[in-house]
Amino acid sequence: MIFTPRLLWVTLGLALAVVVLPGLFWLWMVLLAALILADVLLAGSPRRLKVVREPVGPLRSSETTTAGTRVENSGARALRGWVKDGWQPTAGAEDGLQRLQVSAGGATTVQVRLTPKRRGNLRSEHITIRSIGPMGLAGRQVVHHVAHELRVLPEFRSRRHLPSKLRRLRELDGTTAVQLRGAGTEFDSLRDYVRGDDVRSIDWRATARRQDGAGGHLVVRTWRPERDRRVILCLDASRTSAARVEDEPRLNAGIEAALLLGALASSAGDRVDFMAFQRQLVARASSSERGDFLNLMATSMAPVEPVLVEADFSQLPAQVAAVSSHRSLVVVLTALDSASLQEGLLPVLPTLTAKHRVVVASVQDPELQRRGQQRGTAAQVYRAAAAERTLIEHRTVAAELSAMGVEVVEAAPEELPPALADAYIRLKATGKL
Repeated sequence: MIFTPRLLWVTLGLALAVVVLPGLFWLWMVLLAALILADVLLAGSPRRLKVVREPVGPLRSSETTTAGTRVENSGARALRGWVKDGWQPTAGAEDGLQRLQVSAGGATTVQVRLTPKRRGNLRSEHITIRSIGPMGLAGRQVVHHVAHELRVLPEFRSRRHLPSKLRRLRELDGTTAVQLRGAGTEFDSLRDYVRGDDVRSIDWRATARRQDGAGGHLVVRTWRPERDRRVILCLDASRTSAARVEDEPRLNAGIEAALLLGALASSAGDRVDFMAFQRQLVARASSSERGDFLNLMATSMAPVEPVLVEADFSQLPAQVAAVSSHRSLVVVLTALDSASLQEGLLPVLPTLTAKHRVVVASVQDPELQRRGQQRGTAAQVYRAAAAERTLIEHRTVAAELSAMGVEVVEAAPEELPPALADAYIRLKATGKL
């Protein structure tokens, strides 16, 4: 049983009547109780409602969708009242509480607009229906435990960099610019020599055949970046990825970088595999699977959350070997934390670098730079010293990784995705994949 604000005003009115006629106090109380009981009994039964959830397709964070719930009334009386969908706060329900009116034997659909604030699997575990009597004094309330789930994909803010990076790839491929020779690149075609071409690209056999004919020009070979390479993206989802950088978990920047590089590499004709790990493998996607790879990767990333455990990098070589036995570009998205890298990633890097090209991408906290420049008070000096020490440790780790043949990409959260894409394009242009 529930009561409405109207009952308060009726009670106050009867209280005034009691003041005027105090001898009729119990009569007024019996009258009030009778009104409440009659309103409750005449209200439509919320238990006779059937609640059916309508499926909602996945969407990206910060986009808006509508979650529908069909309510069918199998009772003998019409139901008038309120309905509240129990979405969690991060689902961003704009109209979770709505008026509800369903005729006897009829049905209606409750539409709730959702604007999710974070990725992942968001759920509404129940829907609460409140039936109000005809006098609007009291009613009945029932909670229907029917779950509704919405998968929210990563926002992919770095998508805006994709057209410019694809344009650079097309230039490397020779569709909008002259093709250049790079170590390990693939032969594309023959053309006439022009001033400025590398003489090492001259094809003397083709030139000789041209001399035997009517022509007398030198012939050079053109090259294009290698295709059908293997790119393996390894996302660290351990405790270091839970640290907040610019008011977001470090994991979010890694996801943005992996999405941009995955979309870029798959568009370039390379085979891309994605995996997220901590103590074990928690997500995986491959461009060899059927469907749009970007959507597959975003769907597999959506439920990944940082876990407060240490990453087990010792499993990484075996996971990479299970994906590809050929030389590949292995991109490890993790934090340049000296303690975790010294004990985790560094011991397994020789195994990876012996067969693969390895890139370590990490998010740099801009707050360290800002704190290193603030030295007005004693407290700020101490904070600046701590920030400088952290930056020195990061540079030391980066130098150690470079000495092992690993390329290090470190940038602020918004700059990491394009920086990692540039590193991929640079490796592809120089034929180092």
